[in-house]
Amino acid sequence: MKLSNFGPRFYVAAVLIIAVLLVGLVGPLVVQTDPNATVGGLYDRPAGWGPLLLGTDNEGQSVIANLVYGTRTSLIVGLLAGTLATIIGLIIGIVAGFRGGLVDNLLSALTNIFLVIPVIIVVVLLSVALDNRSIFTLAFVMGITSWPWLARAVRAQTTSVRTREHIDVALLSGAGFWSILLRDVLPYLLSYVVMAFVLQVSGAILLESTLSMLGLGPSNAVSLGIMLYWAIAWGSVRTGAWWAFVPPTLMLTTISFSLLLLQSSLDEIFNPRLRRGKIKKKPLDPKYLVPAAEGPAPSLTAAGVVEGPAPVENQEDKA
Repeated sequence: MKLSNFGPRFYVAAVLIIAVLLVGLVGPLVVQTDPNATVGGLYDRPAGWGPLLLGTDNEGQSVIANLVYGTRTSLIVGLLAGTLATIIGLIIGIVAGFRGGLVDNLLSALTNIFLVIPVIIVVVLLSVALDNRSIFTLAFVMGITSWPWLARAVRAQTTSVRTREHIDVALLSGAGFWSILLRDVLPYLLSYVVMAFVLQVSGAILLESTLSMLGLGPSNAVSLGIMLYWAIAWGSVRTGAWWAFVPPTLMLTTISFSLLLLQSSLDEIFNPRLRRGKIKKKPLDPKYLVPAAEGPAPSLTAAGVVEGPAPVENQEDKA
């Protein structure tokens, strides 16, 4: 893939994602402050460097420490849930689309059942039923409930790929079922699966934040949603303590925007129709241009007869 195919949106998304990863992965090593440690009073204003760079929250804990650790937690949950949902949706969709028949009907019925059930309600009920909500448990719950739309799209594309000639050749050669799926079908779906994975990660991060703001987030870790939950519960907006809710809000916005921008740029790269309008047309070589005929252009009369230019009389014939 040529670098010229990557547009400005891809590079902007890459820079934002790298910045978020640095905050979530390198940030805890740089801050070196326990997010549960009390370093000040209630909503102390930002003051200098160190733990008080972004002030304190409702419990006197460092906002910058909670921000970097919360970003790491949200990224872990999003990546785990997105990976699990993508794997489940890919397997169900590709098997249903390639097998057809009874297998397709059963898997399609299962997919439709999950599609009509609101994901947020299922996740909330499962979160309430769990006593210990670790980040891995939440990621598992979100992963097993977020795959149906991907499975449906993969099934439709697999059904189209199944009718191609190279699939018939692979079947006649005696290749196994999983061998055909991995070597002859999956390469045609990878571009869409990559874009779907990006959307799954973004959706899982936002879903975790929603659960945390409802008080159903991880019980043994801090996340961006939990920061917003405590900021709202203790009236940081009403009291003007912007440092308690603005940093996690900006971080969530940056993560969601960068992932959606990445998905859009990848769609433009993988989809030739979207890229066709940006391809510059090369000017024609003058030597291939046919010169226009001299004289007036032919015209169409009322009777439908094409009249050309009047012939030029030869002076010798006239004489």
